[in-house]
Amino acid sequence: MSGAELKAAEQAAKDLLQPFVRSIDADAYYAKPYLIALGASGLLDSRGREDAAVRERGVRLGLLTSRICMTTGFNLWCHLAALTYARHSVNGWLHERLLPQLERGKRLGGTGLSNPMKHYAGMEELRLRAERTEDGRMLHGLLPTVSNLGDEHWFGVVAGAATPSNPYTKPVMLFVPCDVERLALSERTGYLGINGSATYACRFDGVRVPDEWIIDEDADAFVSRIRATFVLYQIPLGLGVLQSAVQAVRRQRETQGGASLHLPVGAEQLGEQAKRLEMRLLDLAAAPDLDARWREVLQLRLDTAYAALQGVQSEMLHRGGSAYTLHCSSSRRLREAYFFAALTPTVKHLEQLLNVPT
Repeated sequence: MSGAELKAAEQAAKDLLQPFVRSIDADAYYAKPYLIALGASGLLDSRGREDAAVRERGVRLGLLTSRICMTTGFNLWCHLAALTYARHSVNGWLHERLLPQLERGKRLGGTGLSNPMKHYAGMEELRLRAERTEDGRMLHGLLPTVSNLGDEHWFGVVAGAATPSNPYTKPVMLFVPCDVERLALSERTGYLGINGSATYACRFDGVRVPDEWIIDEDADAFVSRIRATFVLYQIPLGLGVLQSAVQAVRRQRETQGGASLHLPVGAEQLGEQAKRLEMRLLDLAAAPDLDARWREVLQLRLDTAYAALQGVQSEMLHRGGSAYTLHCSSSRRLREAYFFAALTPTVKHLEQLLNVPT
């Protein structure tokens, strides 16, 4: 990430994210203008860049965003996931028509892969079914939670065969626009956090998807190819929260007569842990063989989840009673860290994957 790109990202965050963090957390404000600005500034453009350079810039944007507001970092991850689908698809229409709009911020993207990722781990059945039509597929089913949705948004889904007797048997992966006919969106709020993430339940009642929107006819193989990047882009969410928690703990050193210095976990330990995690993250982002390092990605994702939980707990203890208010930054990070632990792949999902022999 160049100095000019970093400056542009920091300016977008200063103008369009930092002033709205309280509204995002308390009022479910969706920081769509910030996401659009990242694209409009060219910060998501992949033209002429190697995959590793694209990933490195993506994780740095995720870190910068999540240090300020992990809810919006989560929205950015959703968009980065959608970009990954479009970039790795062999569908010419997606490359020529949709990808440039997603990269420039003219369209935003979400990911409906929570259910498929659990399906591939043997935890759930696919919730969507696809029936062949003359010019594409017809989708039926319900996805209970898909985030980063709204007007002029597209999201990726995986659907299985409509019936066991259907000649189309392999799951297929597709893009769907939010304004397509026979798709009903119901907003989901009432969470402990991330209510500003534009999260919806999505009911497909005979949604017609033309061939131009098909990401890959073989979803199983496609997900296997992009899964490492999909999970890698999540890691900055938890690491950004940890880095902000470290800064908050450091600010407590001299308060209340230095009482915080007697706590068992302090800023030095947490800070060193955050540095090691960031080094591992950037090493993986730069790897030319990222797919071959899938288990390393999973381990780093798990280590980051546990480190973020430890970091926010330490921050709460260091700040004491001042942290025990509903929308202060410390309690917000506490809720963000627990969301990161529950984000697919969840901590228990990761433990399961890492304990399966290779």
